[in-house]
This record gives sequence, structure tokens and C-alpha cells, in this order.
Amino acid sequence: MLSDAASFREVRPGAAILQPARAVSDVHTYGVNYERTLDDVSTPINVDLNLPEDRVGPRPRRRSKRVWVGGTAIGDGAPVSVQSMCTTLTHDVNATIRQIEQLQEVGCEIARVAVPDKRAGEALREIVRRSILPVVADIHFDYRLALMALEAKVHKLRLNPGNIHNKDGVREVVKRAKVQGTPIRIGVNHGSIGDREPGDLRDEAQRMVDLALSEIKILEDLDFDDVVVSVKAFDVPTMVAAYRRLAKVVPYPLHLGVTEAGTLVSGSIRSTAGMSVLLYEGIGDTIRVSLSEDPVMEVKAGFDILKSLRLRDQGLTLVACPSCGRADIDLIPLAKVAEERLRALPTPMKVAVMGCEVNGPGEAKDADVGIAGGVGKGALFRKGKVVGVYPEDKLMDALMAEIDKILVENGKEPYSEKAPRLTHEGQLTPGRSVPAGQRT
Repeated sequence: MLSDAASFREVRPGAAILQPARAVSDVHTYGVNYERTLDDVSTPINVDLNLPEDRVGPRPRRRSKRVWVGGTAIGDGAPVSVQSMCTTLTHDVNATIRQIEQLQEVGCEIARVAVPDKRAGEALREIVRRSILPVVADIHFDYRLALMALEAKVHKLRLNPGNIHNKDGVREVVKRAKVQGTPIRIGVNHGSIGDREPGDLRDEAQRMVDLALSEIKILEDLDFDDVVVSVKAFDVPTMVAAYRRLAKVVPYPLHLGVTEAGTLVSGSIRSTAGMSVLLYEGIGDTIRVSLSEDPVMEVKAGFDILKSLRLRDQGLTLVACPSCGRADIDLIPLAKVAEERLRALPTPMKVAVMGCEVNGPGEAKDADVGIAGGVGKGALFRKGKVVGVYPEDKLMDALMAEIDKILVENGKEPYSEKAPRLTHEGQLTPGRSVPAGQRT
């Protein structure tokens, strides 16, 4: 509701307007008529920055218990961590370690591995010993696999005690996890909650929450509270509602995710749609973007979500215009080259790649550094100010050199010699540089 000082006047249905004004437009919202008048057009709308909904940026983070997964903190104000799950056969230790190293290189902070059988369980000790990241063992049904994981000193278990039918086995697992200080994630997925019983009027979100609460109670009854919880669903509204409800009734950190989200593009969009709503509301302490894709892409998508919400500031943030017929350079492959060469940038930096003078330094003025295309040449700029003009084929080198200069100015080591190799270089077509008005 806008305050009385705002430049909208509230007119409730049936109320008299004693001094009719010259109306510009009426907006009817939830039965209330907000009338905007010509007299009010130049009057600014008052914004109360004490109200979370009026401030720029996410709401204050939900308070929760802190859980440690190896050296990575989850909850209680710790940075929202990004995790992924290996797609290798866990018993193939070398392949699994290679993938964990690849995940770590792009910023992953926790790696989960499936433990479907004894052979995978036997591999855990070596995986934990060699892993650069904390290792989570994903267990279902068989408590003996959880005990093997604990013997291997994994850093967290993911299991649902309710689907382990040997209750003595559950007690043994929980007792040992408590002694070792190993946390347990209760991971409820919508697809595993079972069929609806006749007469059950709960919606799907509540069924997930109730199942999570029943799983948590099993642990709490065994005096165990080193817990992380997730309630994932493919349907975004169901997932959002479940997490919102759960956040109100448990003190534990929440692991966010949209389960079986899909392939790279559709899955990233679906995951972003669900998790961004919650993260902006202050809900969520660790995330996984579940994709039918190389898990490295899950981590990249996860950090992009967090950086977009200003929840993490890590490495490269690339600003690039979408290109159009006005672009004077071949922007799309150039942006890909910039992203690839800068993906391992160790210092937070916003870099812009713009296609023409319209979207150049002005629209990217908050970027730390950037380039904007011209005809056969391009401008290099810092914080919106042009610092040089270079031939198109030298533009990327100039950008890399300027980034090195910024790093050195801030006491950091140069980066360009360490930058990853290119795979889009052959796609660059400098011949694109023909003035827009002269193209045929």
C-alpha cells in the first residue's frame, strides 16, 4: 500500500471524491482504484527505504543453524554455497577425482557422489582422501552403505531415514554421524513422496513439507540436529511454496534446487525461476542447479544466479549486448571469446563487450572495463570513460592488457598469460566491420 504522501490517491469503491482531479489513467488492482492525476505527474513517489520490499537488493537472509560440511559453512549468514553432483561411476576413483577437480576449477564448493552399491562405498575412502572438495555421499535404502560412507569420513550424508526400513540401522548411522560430527541432509523430492491417499486434501507442496518434517523428527528423536533440508520439485510454484513453508517451521539451513530441471537452457531457466524467488526473499543457504549436462555447467549457472542477485561476488561478470543489425563487429563470437578467456579470472570484475556506440560505454558505464565496436576498430573503456581505440583484430588483446593493468594497480598478479585457451577464435569474422548504412 502506498503512503498518503505518495503521488497516487487511493479511492476505494463507493467512496466519494470531493475534489475531482484531471485523471491521466486509472489502475484497478484487487478492488482498489489508484488514480493518477495530471497535477501529480511531477510529484515523486515516496519510497520508504526502511521497508525491505522497497530496498534494492535481496531481503535479509533467513536465520538458521550453521552446519559445517568439511571446511564449508552452510547457514547462519555464511555465503550461499554452490554444489554439484558427479556424473561418473563412483567406483571409478580416478574419473571421479578428475571431475571433482574440474568442478573445483569453476568454483564448486561441495561435491556429491552417488553410493548405489558396495563397490561405490568401498571407493569412498580413496575419493575422500584425494578430493580437493568436501564430499557428500548420496545414500538410499541401505543403512550399511551409510556406515561405509561414515567409515570413509565423508563430510556429509544425504539420506532419508524414512526410506531405510531397518530402524536399528538408522539409529546406528545417526549415532555414528553424531560422534563424528557428520551432518545429514534430509532430501525430499516431489517424485518420491508416494501416491495421494483418498481424502488427503493437502496440496503437493504441503505433502512435501510434511514428509520432510517427519524425516527430521526421526533424527531429532535420536538427539541429532546437525541437519540440512531440501524439498525439491520440478514444478516451480510447488517448489517455491514448499520452501517458503518449511523456512517458517524449521531452524535448519536449506538446500535449494529444482529437481530434474532439464537440459542446459531450459533447465537453467527453470532453476533460476525457482531459486531466484526464494534467494531474493532471503531463503536458501546452498544451491544446486540440476541439469542433464556436464556438472561444470551446473556450477557456472549457480554462480551466475548468485552474482545476478548480488549474493556472491566471484570472478567474471560479463555484460554483453544481444547484438543486432546495428552492430559494427561480430559481437556474439567476440563475447564468447571474452567469456572463455576470462572464465578463470580470480578477482571479481565486471567486463563489458558491446556491439556499437549505442550500447557502448554509456550503457555499460558501471563495468570495470569493456570494449565497444566501431567500423574496423573499437573503443576500450574503464568505468564508462574511453581510454583507447584499437583496430578490431587487436581489441581483445587490448582488453586483456587493460585487465592486467587493473589487477596490477590493485596489487594482484597479471592474468592474461594464465587465461584459458580459446575455442571460438575461428568464429571471429572481422569482415563484419562495414558501416551499417553501407551494407548490402
